[in-house]
Amino acid sequence: MFNIERWQEIFEAIRKNKLRTFLTGLSVASGIFILVILLAIGQGMSNGVAKEFENDATNRISVWTNITSVQYKGLNPGRNIEMDNRDYEMAVNKNSDILELKSGVYSRWGQLTNYKKETGSYRVEGVRGDYQFLENETLVTGRFINQNDLNNFEKVAIIGNQVYLDLFKDKNAVGEYIEIAGIKFKVVGIYTDPGGEREETRIFIPLTTAQRVYNAGDKLRSLAFTLQKQDNYEDALAASEAFSAQLEADLKAKHTIAPTDERAVNVNNTLENAKKFYDLNKMIRWFFWGVGICTIIAGIVGVSNIMLIIVKERTKEIGVRKAIGAQPWSIIGMILHESIFVTTIAGFVGLILSLFLLQLVGPFIETDYIRNPSVDFSVAITTVIILVVAGAIAGFFPAYRAANIKPIEALRDE
Repeated sequence: MFNIERWQEIFEAIRKNKLRTFLTGLSVASGIFILVILLAIGQGMSNGVAKEFENDATNRISVWTNITSVQYKGLNPGRNIEMDNRDYEMAVNKNSDILELKSGVYSRWGQLTNYKKETGSYRVEGVRGDYQFLENETLVTGRFINQNDLNNFEKVAIIGNQVYLDLFKDKNAVGEYIEIAGIKFKVVGIYTDPGGEREETRIFIPLTTAQRVYNAGDKLRSLAFTLQKQDNYEDALAASEAFSAQLEADLKAKHTIAPTDERAVNVNNTLENAKKFYDLNKMIRWFFWGVGICTIIAGIVGVSNIMLIIVKERTKEIGVRKAIGAQPWSIIGMILHESIFVTTIAGFVGLILSLFLLQLVGPFIETDYIRNPSVDFSVAITTVIILVVAGAIAGFFPAYRAANIKPIEALRDE
């Protein structure tokens, strides 16, 4: 029930001790401010990691080869391992029941590309039709590579949006011809990529065409796969890890590579990488919670000490109240009321300042692994609950001590 006299007492106590109340509130406000900022940074890290993994399919498995580093079966280290179409076919035939998307890749960097008077240097990748979804590309116009292109060695190209802007300057591109390393290709599509400009400076052509025009035979630079969807993340991760391990073992056996050679065959599993990043991020967020809570505890200790001083200063007043019939719980309520009020108001000031700062600068923070640090509604509610609980804890022990003061001893207090 609203008690105007109690509120008058609280404001009178604050008025008499402005500096002490301000410094006490500052410690609580600082604790909440630091907690919210740390939690926002943790959320920003989650946003950044999620953005990094948007660039490709979330469950993509990529394979590429390198130079051997271990002697094996009489073969010296330093052999250059090259994959070919047979490696791709082996992986597809052996795992056809679990594969969803698949493509071999043959890449060439720094390919001089011309359209009329415009010139640029771009990466050209020979791929299969599934590669659009493996790379998480979105077609702006036209189409991607199809099976007919692969079967007939068609000289068609799908260009990134940045390539389009460089060469065509917002003019129509689909149906036009560009020259790549002196060979004409017909533009049949334009794509965008969530990775931005860096990913949009590529040109995709049919894999079979790339192998032919670059005299690569049946060589491949890399393989890319995704597996069929699973019911939950743990099952998907287990299936992905098993497939990755088996594929690595099969390639090592086929190319006579030591099982212990960690350099010759490289398998990148985005699900495994995502789990590592999210586990690390979870640990960091728990650490931030710990630091923030410890800071708030320091503020609570300050509030509690101030309330003990207030109880000491008001010992005679408390004694008079008890002598005329005040109940212990009314004394406890009086002290708790003031403690919760000071703590909550100070905490709300810290909360509002932190939210204002995040609203002001958060959207402009975009690094590799921190993007738009912010806090959601549930975090704000949690901090409000923390404020009320903190105020109650800070005031309980001084209030309990006040409730146990004996009236006769209090009246004698000087």
